[in-house]
Order: sequence, then C-alpha cells, then structure tokens
Amino acid sequence: MLDAIYSNLFVAQIPVLEKILRPVIVYFALLLMLRVFGKRELAQLNPFDLTVLMMLSNTVQNAIIGNDNSLSGGLIGALTLLVVNYAVVRLVFRHQRLDQIVAGAPTVLITDGKIDQAAMKRELVTEGELRVAANRQGIGDLANVENCQLEPGGVMLFEAKDGGVADRHFHLLLKKLEELSVQIQALNDRLPK
Repeated sequence: MLDAIYSNLFVAQIPVLEKILRPVIVYFALLLMLRVFGKRELAQLNPFDLTVLMMLSNTVQNAIIGNDNSLSGGLIGALTLLVVNYAVVRLVFRHQRLDQIVAGAPTVLITDGKIDQAAMKRELVTEGELRVAANRQGIGDLANVENCQLEPGGVMLFEAKDGGVADRHFHLLLKKLEELSVQIQALNDRLPK
C-alpha cells in the first residue's frame, strides 16, 4: 500500500525530459497565440474574454502534464513554467526590441476626442467598453479625451484634455495646503518671541 502511494506521488509516469519539454512548448505556443489574437484577450474587458482565458488554461492542462498525475510530475511542470517565464522576462527586459516583438505596440484608439473606428474594429473594442474604461479613470465624456491608447498588456490609458479628475483633485489639494501654510504662518507670527 505504501509502495503504491509513493509511486503515485513521486514517480513520474513519463520521462523527465518530456515533462520539461511539454510546458516549454505550451508556454511559447500560448505566448504566440495571445500575441496573434491581440491585446483584447489580455484586457479581460468582458465576460466572454475572461471565459476564454479561463477555459484556455484548462484546455492546455493535459498538454502540459501529459499522462502524469504524480506530485513530482506536477512540480517538475510548474518549476519548468516558472523558470521559462523568468528567463523570458529577463531576456525581454534586457532587449527592448524583443519586448516590442513579443508584446507588440500600443494602439491609439482616440486622438483629440475623435475615436479611430478602424483601430477600434481591428482591436474588437466597442464604444461602450471604451466609455466604461474612461469612466473608471475619471473621464465622463469621450470628447474630453486628448489621447487613449490600448497598451500591449490590454490596459487602456486615457489622457484627458483638461487633465481629468486626478488633476483637479491635485490642484484642489495644493490650494488647501497653501491655505494651511498661510494659517500656520499666521499662528507662528502671533506666538511671543
């Protein structure tokens, strides 16, 4: 009985080299597929995209582990994925051009309040999704957007024409700090010397 438990837990049922090659191949295949299918898959903008990403992980599970359900086999696969990802991230960090090839370039969706319909169509982003993303960043009207880019990681970055809510809050905070400074100086001037 203990032999069976030991065998199921620690004895890999496929060769270790195959156990290492499977996650490496799946890793690079997924990287390529996500690059080809675009930034939208990374953005998780709607329930459909999130569902695809979740199902994708389940779909490639067997390709990564093969016919091996052992603990050691799973740990070898996980370690391989972590090492490959670490190496790729380091390589991409050191070589800017490689980063652009792997990640891609940002796509401009709005310029001076005007939506680029061709870019929206190419990236499969709806105007409604654009509005929701703008609202999350404190912009109520797309006409008030100076620039909007869909970054390679799927994040939409907005630059408001008037600086947006964050700038207004920052300037209000600076004004309040200046008022406090004046009040503190007035109190200091009243103290006996």
